[in-house]
Amino acid sequence: MSHSREFARLDGVAQAQLVARGEVSAAELLEACAERIAALDPLLRTITSLDLERARARRPAPGPFAGVPFLVKDVTAYPGLPWSVGSRLLAGNVAGSGTPYSERLDAAGLVTIGKTATSEFGLLGSTETLLHGVTHNPWDLSLSAAGSSGGAAAAVAAGLVPLAHANDGGGSIRIPASVCGLFGFKPSRGRCVPASPGGSDFEAITSEHCVSRSVRDSALLLACTEATGGELPPVGYVQGPGARRLRIAAWTRTVFGEEPEPAVRRAHDEAVALCGELGHTVEPIAPPAVDGDALGDAFFLVAGAAVAGIVEAVGQARGRAVRAGEVEPFTWALVERFRRRGPAALVGARAAFAAAVRSYRPVTDTYDVVLTPVLATTAWRLGHLSPVLADEELLRRTARAVGYTPIHNLAGCPAMSVPLHFPGEGAPIGAHFAAAPGADARLLELAYELEAARPWHHRWAPWSYPRLLAA
Repeated sequence: MSHSREFARLDGVAQAQLVARGEVSAAELLEACAERIAALDPLLRTITSLDLERARARRPAPGPFAGVPFLVKDVTAYPGLPWSVGSRLLAGNVAGSGTPYSERLDAAGLVTIGKTATSEFGLLGSTETLLHGVTHNPWDLSLSAAGSSGGAAAAVAAGLVPLAHANDGGGSIRIPASVCGLFGFKPSRGRCVPASPGGSDFEAITSEHCVSRSVRDSALLLACTEATGGELPPVGYVQGPGARRLRIAAWTRTVFGEEPEPAVRRAHDEAVALCGELGHTVEPIAPPAVDGDALGDAFFLVAGAAVAGIVEAVGQARGRAVRAGEVEPFTWALVERFRRRGPAALVGARAAFAAAVRSYRPVTDTYDVVLTPVLATTAWRLGHLSPVLADEELLRRTARAVGYTPIHNLAGCPAMSVPLHFPGEGAPIGAHFAAAPGADARLLELAYELEAARPWHHRWAPWSYPRLLAA
């Protein structure tokens, strides 16, 4: 097996098995990956920096993913690679050292070859920046790959790499996975080793993991990167479905009181029916009484505080204050909003977070799993969440779509987008499942069961490498 198309169809576990058996070399996997990137990434723009020579010079560690090409999202540091966080303010910045998370990636045997595109500072749900331009969705080039892990999702959906790093502070793994037809798992808070020293409220609710085409890739990477000695008992490598039938709560109304678009509702109903066919008990319930407006205000205040900290640090380091034109208009609006209200407003934001969690947690304490849509809308066109639009309009559009995912970051719950609905035209629509903090294995077991019942491995986007060569 030496053709790039055949490699592109394999998940990371299968590629690593070929290397372990001596049927192919890590160098062959890397060159095939480089061929795929050269063919498609100039169109899709999923990758912001690529260092193949560095990857060729390194011998992968003998981990379970030994020899598998990998990409890291550009909000996260990886030693020796650019680290712009999608911002012109940090263009040219290079990470000088590793982190506990990057060390785990290396130990797993993954061959990191570059960085993927993100929205500036991971703030917006569409990956289109003034630094790197727009990332296209491989299912429809006029559509966004969403965000903020849109580059990672588009790269995996196109078959450039089998899995890619992503992180999630309010849906940034699950939302791109949904619109790109991938499996996107957000671990429980504290499950994985940290990717940065942390410090801000926004970093505290962010989880590191990946987007992948198979459940087993995600499960194995979780086993490679999970923390030990923390509050959560280790999960290990979950390798298949569980036997226990689950009690699942389901609803469709967002925290902002809106119902999803008809296409999304149809996809949700199909997921409910499938869970019932598999023997699980699905109970439609009223959603928890979360104050969506207070939650949304608190969320973007916390995000603004985090970015304000970065802006101030850059200004101090260079001896010159950062000006409005050095970051995107939406980013600057969030910084200014935080500055007007002051650090004392964070007390109220934390109180709003705590109130939302108190309203939500009884559901995950009562039921095994919660099922909702990932998004209230179908995938949006490029420009719909452009960072140059007025901030109030961007906040309104974000609230309309993103009304299911952020609560799980605040509550520390594991959650996942499962690619169960593929309409005839346009982008896929994922189904969203969540569980109580620490119940990562329960969700992964359910994901394996859903994957077996409704396989998606054969479903490739029109602008993916396997489909490109088949045309």
